[in-house]
Amino acid sequence: MTARPVKRLLSALALWAPIVLTLSPATADAQDQPARRPLTYAERQDKINAWTVGLAAGLIEGAPLRLASEIARVVDDGENLHVLPIVTRGPTENLNSLLYLRGIDLAIVNSDSLDEYKVAFPDIQLHVKYLLSLFPSELHVFVRPEIQSLQDLTGKKVNFNTLGTAAAYSGPLIFSRLGINVEKTFIPHPLALQQMRKGDIAAVVFITTKPIDAFVRGQWEAGFKFLPVSYDSRFEDYYLPAFLETSDYPALVKPGERVATLAVPTVLATYNWPVNSNRYQRVARFTDYLFGRINRLQVPGFDPNWKTINLGATVPGLSRFSAAQDWLDRQGRQDARKQ
Repeated sequence: MTARPVKRLLSALALWAPIVLTLSPATADAQDQPARRPLTYAERQDKINAWTVGLAAGLIEGAPLRLASEIARVVDDGENLHVLPIVTRGPTENLNSLLYLRGIDLAIVNSDSLDEYKVAFPDIQLHVKYLLSLFPSELHVFVRPEIQSLQDLTGKKVNFNTLGTAAAYSGPLIFSRLGINVEKTFIPHPLALQQMRKGDIAAVVFITTKPIDAFVRGQWEAGFKFLPVSYDSRFEDYYLPAFLETSDYPALVKPGERVATLAVPTVLATYNWPVNSNRYQRVARFTDYLFGRINRLQVPGFDPNWKTINLGATVPGLSRFSAAQDWLDRQGRQDARKQ
């Protein structure tokens, strides 16, 4: 190659070099983006806490804690949303935790726990809102053969499970409204059922989602039964009508019969946080995640009762959290546009 062609090649390369350097992604990134500094401890702490939600659930052996854990699994989104299910003294105590305990943004509560605040906190409905009506907990009044009516229990031993459970709170409250004065005991139900067989206890009161294994799998002598409890105006403030049916308890309810009873709504509740506060924003994000992913809870591996959830169901005595109502309204408009 002669000197002149070599000179022309070098000149061409000289012209292209700035263009190649300008178009190089690595070079451009290095020039345009300053090096990111690591977050400080305080910044990291603020970032994590900004989207962490504390959910007061219940006793470690109770159903509410299991439900809270399932919710946490479904809505988890790393640093964008982190739910902490919290072991507490029980759903009847959780309202107190929601009102007064630091770090509690949400709580699983029984709706009739509001009754305790009628005198000391008469405007409680202004401070507590619900996101979702969970599964109703049916009242089961299970009695010995010689007991034929609720009135027959007057003065007799009736067990309401251990303190902190729904039965221990709601059971005596319901019996008080019925005007039936019994000798209340608060021992574990398995122990109470053994004593009931021997005649030491006249009845046990369960308040939980049906069916209950003790009555499905247990062998009971003829005459052991559930007593009916009629729903009337005394229960309209917090309770719902319900039934125990043959499909629930084939050995205890005859085909074609239904035993009338009450249901205590179990509610996912929150404090009525100011709309512009971080507490409101994190519960609003939680609501969007939970409502938008509710179908993920309705598959095998989760509590089968999730399949019965109605996001639009109302709760006696409470109004809905505004972010939850906003989600339902948006969903309604979307459904209307699809039609």
